[in-house]
Amino acid sequence: MSIAPRWSILAAAAATVIAVTATGCSSDSGAKKTESKGQSGAPAPSGAAPSGSGAIPAGPGPQPAYTVQKQPDPGTCHYRYTADKEPLPDAKCSPGATNPKVTQATLKTTICRSGYTSDIRPPTNITSREKTANAASYGYKGAMREAEYDHLISLQLGGDPNDPRNLWVEPPSPGHKAGAGPNNPKDVVETKLKNAICSGKTDLVKAQQAIAKDWTTALSSLGIQDSKDSKDKKASKQEQKDSDDE
Repeated sequence: MSIAPRWSILAAAAATVIAVTATGCSSDSGAKKTESKGQSGAPAPSGAAPSGSGAIPAGPGPQPAYTVQKQPDPGTCHYRYTADKEPLPDAKCSPGATNPKVTQATLKTTICRSGYTSDIRPPTNITSREKTANAASYGYKGAMREAEYDHLISLQLGGDPNDPRNLWVEPPSPGHKAGAGPNNPKDVVETKLKNAICSGKTDLVKAQQAIAKDWTTALSSLGIQDSKDSKDKKASKQEQKDSDDE
């Protein structure tokens, strides 16, 4: 029997083992690359809150020149109402957005500084057009002068000035008198929260979360006394005067 065929068989077997081994390494490497890509995932959108974190998204902050922001499509947003018939925004359309310039460390130079909100407020030639579009988003059919184009997280609480997620056409509260313009008890709540923040009685982020969740329960949820303070009333009237309404 010739020896040559035996060596041929052995050589062929060795080549097969080498090929299988090489193929296995290549396949494993590809799997690792795929797994790594799957773990990293796509980057979160700019300014978006981490999924499931419960955090309020951050807006772009004050701008040197504001532009009209696109609003949700007509009829896609729906008002909610408390047991007392006070209006609340659609949580998906208007979850709120914060001003990244306002933090616990910058309170003295931002919201606790007199005149801060007037320095960053968008002009009415911008907000009036947004208000009209947002009224269509919510299906608001009332007189525009009776509703306030409201920052869900107000500027004095570190809300973003012109992020569409932080603005909604707020209809009148119960007891409104036709032709009297907006009657917005939410303004008083906002001022009380701002005073509590600046006096160290509550935390900025907690106040923002409370007002975004439900402005009617924000004070009680933070343990802030809802007194009829004349100083708060005066400040809230100034806030109403400086509002984005036409």
